[in-house]
Amino acid sequence: MAELVVVTGPPGAGKSTVAAALAEGLEPSALVTGDSFFGFLVRGAIAPWLPEADEQNRVVVAAAAAATGRLVAGGFHAVYDGVLGPWMVEAFVDRLGAAVPHLHYVVLLPPLETCLGRVAARTGHGFTDADATRHMHREFAEADVDDRHLLTDVTSDVAALVDRIAGRMTDGSLLLRGA
Repeated sequence: MAELVVVTGPPGAGKSTVAAALAEGLEPSALVTGDSFFGFLVRGAIAPWLPEADEQNRVVVAAAAAATGRLVAGGFHAVYDGVLGPWMVEAFVDRLGAAVPHLHYVVLLPPLETCLGRVAARTGHGFTDADATRHMHREFAEADVDDRHLLTDVTSDVAALVDRIAGRMTDGSLLLRGA
């Protein structure tokens, strides 16, 4: 049975690197990048970290969840890479549908300085806003995230981190939905 793992956290947390490596270790697999769905917005888009973007964000997250759910229903293990804080998880889960019985959820939350350094060093990436990074890091740090879903000791050893997450998926400790 195909499963879904959400890899989330603030910008610079290492989501994209970890999610891609996780997807490479699953067969068959799909990597869904949440940022791609925000990229579909052409005119009238609101920066997603602003409070007035809430309704827009719910629409975009619903679209991403529907697509992700379809991939899982089709038999692909899916790894969702995106900013999906606990404040938006319910909206995501509501759109997945019953075809996704297992949802693993992991929040990468390295120190703020790590995130800021990674965001500042990005090349070829559309997001480099330090103030928005601070804001989103604070949102995750202050959110009600169950400790079993939170990884704060995010190292630069991607393979070790992916192995750790895969092990926790296997033992069920990252499950948000399913048994």
